Amino acid sequence: MNDQRKYGKNQIHYSARNLWSGFLFGIGFIAFFDEMVFHQLLHWHHFYDKSTTGIGLVSDGFFHAFSWLATVGGLFLFADLRRRHALWLKRWFGGVLLGAGVFQLYDGTIQHKLMGIHQIRYVENILPYDLTWNISAALFIIVGAVIVLQTKKEISYE
Repeated sequence: MNDQRKYGKNQIHYSARNLWSGFLFGIGFIAFFDEMVFHQLLHWHHFYDKSTTGIGLVSDGFFHAFSWLATVGGLFLFADLRRRHALWLKRWFGGVLLGAGVFQLYDGTIQHKLMGIHQIRYVENILPYDLTWNISAALFIIVGAVIVLQTKKEISYE
């Protein structure tokens, strides 16, 4: 019983680390998924499409390195939370969804539209792809925010 109270206190003490660990992992995971599915398997685009195919492949390599850096960073924090008996999976998962959603919305609005460095897919009518991409990002953010807010309420009840 004493261990359970200590575990709960550690979760509260490290609540921000749980959120940031999940957030980093979410960014890394969704970036990795984007790179694997849309860049490598479907060949819909490269990270940077305004130059040669070779430059596009190099930009994909940098994007892949970024996604792994975020993923590994998030997992190092995750391991540290487990070691400290402070892992709060619900809050962590909310962070994962927030990180994935924020990255995907950034990608869909800033990189696709504002900067124009690539599109989801090069077809005549891009609107269905843009809507699917950005609406799914918004849903990730909303669900992640709801989960994180629920955990914040749990903190206030302690």
